[in-house]
Amino acid sequence: MPRRMTYTAEGTHQTLKNTAYESMVVSWLMQDGWQVFIPILDNGHQTDILISDGPNFHRIQVKTLEPGSEEHPITNRWQDSHVNVVIAFARNSNWGYVMPAFSEPKRALNSPGHIKFDQTKNDFLRAFHLLD
Repeated sequence: MPRRMTYTAEGTHQTLKNTAYESMVVSWLMQDGWQVFIPILDNGHQTDILISDGPNFHRIQVKTLEPGSEEHPITNRWQDSHVNVVIAFARNSNWGYVMPAFSEPKRALNSPGHIKFDQTKNDFLRAFHLLD
């Protein structure tokens, strides 16, 4: 059976984990019928995923956090970037939040309008469809 026998640098390991969450969202959205586009480089635009239903496009930012609670503040790193949706995953648990992008510098994960989901396709899509 294949086993990875080489050391992965901490920064590289974290990037791999973050990308895995983005890939999971891509898969779930594709299974829901969305056209999904991944920018070659999102530096400066803060767009991890671009989705379309044909005539409409939406920019998505995926964040991973290690919150101590659902009141954990999420920092706005997408200011002036035209991001529409932010998806935050709790790396240390099995839940996340989907939310419209906000303009203030910080906001609690469980703020009004933020929708909690279990880290499963069906529960994520339920929350995603509830966004205004």
